[in-house]
Amino acid sequence: MKIKITFIALWLVAFTGISQNTYTLSKESVLNINGTSTVHDWTVKANTLHGNLTYGEKVEDVELRVVAPDIESGRAAAMDKKMHEALKAEKHPEITFKFQNLSDTDPNALQGVLAIAGKDKQVVLPSEITEIDNGFRIKGSYALKLQDYGMEPPTAMFGQIVVGDTVTVDYNLVFVGK
Repeated sequence: MKIKITFIALWLVAFTGISQNTYTLSKESVLNINGTSTVHDWTVKANTLHGNLTYGEKVEDVELRVVAPDIESGRAAAMDKKMHEALKAEKHPEITFKFQNLSDTDPNALQGVLAIAGKDKQVVLPSEITEIDNGFRIKGSYALKLQDYGMEPPTAMFGQIVVGDTVTVDYNLVFVGK
């Protein structure tokens, strides 16, 4: 009897390990934030991303962390400073997305909590989820309003240049097996 219980326990552990795999966010992942201002359109890049994806028969969990002080414009330190102030990066150094479930209406849309500048909001991220060699790609675009997250759109030149309240986050996230 003891051997039978041990065998069943080992079988369940092995089956669980096979049915669910965890993947880590690859360095080839890209997350850009695009916006407008009274002068020109702009794009900034998230340089430091961390995350995991758990996949069984479907996406079961996704966690994404973006290091806010490492989001850069590639243009000028003054622009980056204003952006980091708007993101409240000193007090809230990470932007996070925590998966809750897949959308009932779109099996590729990720429902979860997006936390920016210390404010959490329920969101649905439209995504294209594809299987790739040794992992998965999640690609999509999501528009959000800065003021929904308690952020004031940055200004420059004594208020003559104002950033638009709506920005679009474009993501191409590559998760690979360990």
